[in-house]
Amino acid sequence: MSLGLQFTGWFGELKTVIAKKLFLRSPDYVDINNVTIRTRRGTTQIDHVIISRYGVFVVETKNMSGWIFGGEDAPFWIKTNRGNKLRFQNPLHQNASHIRALSNSARIALETMHSVVVFRGNCSLRTQMPPNVLTGGYITYVKSKRQVLFTEDEVKRIVATIKSVMLPQTHATHLQHVAHLKQRFGSTTTCGRCGSPLILRTAKAGSNAGNQFLGCSRYPSCRYVRELPAR
Repeated sequence: MSLGLQFTGWFGELKTVIAKKLFLRSPDYVDINNVTIRTRRGTTQIDHVIISRYGVFVVETKNMSGWIFGGEDAPFWIKTNRGNKLRFQNPLHQNASHIRALSNSARIALETMHSVVVFRGNCSLRTQMPPNVLTGGYITYVKSKRQVLFTEDEVKRIVATIKSVMLPQTHATHLQHVAHLKQRFGSTTTCGRCGSPLILRTAKAGSNAGNQFLGCSRYPSCRYVRELPAR
């Protein structure tokens, strides 16, 4: 990754952190950033976790410029910018795996967790997206959830548990996580999420219709996908 892209990603994350600090005041909301936890297949890294009486919000941020096309069930989404096209994994599927991992590690019921995907940068969503996929109004969306799911003591328990299971926020942890990602997602034969065989599939609908990709043989139980290697 170039220094420019690293700075763009870092600056986007900084804006998200500042926004949370300003508008999600404790003790109603407790936010933990850069949460890396161990999983059965290595580690997973979550951008932001917000714990409140109204549930646990797991936030995936994407720093991109251009037009974003995708669908809730599409394996890949597409970003176009000045004639350049980039395919990337559906961030809703990506965040679903984060939620499952955090649920297992911190003993949080899945039905009390909320997935949020936030696009930062000069980008525009060009297809209809679910309400939890946002380019703005992120804080408003979080605060719109008003059904009380936890007591104050339960919130404290969840916060303490997450802090106890997450790995230290160090450069060494980050390097270890990157190494795990390369090992897991570099395979063209084994699912990076559950370890099952990958098989060749063809997208049947959406903007990716007709495109081939590798998908987990356990679909729909596992929705892991990856692009075909370049020829």
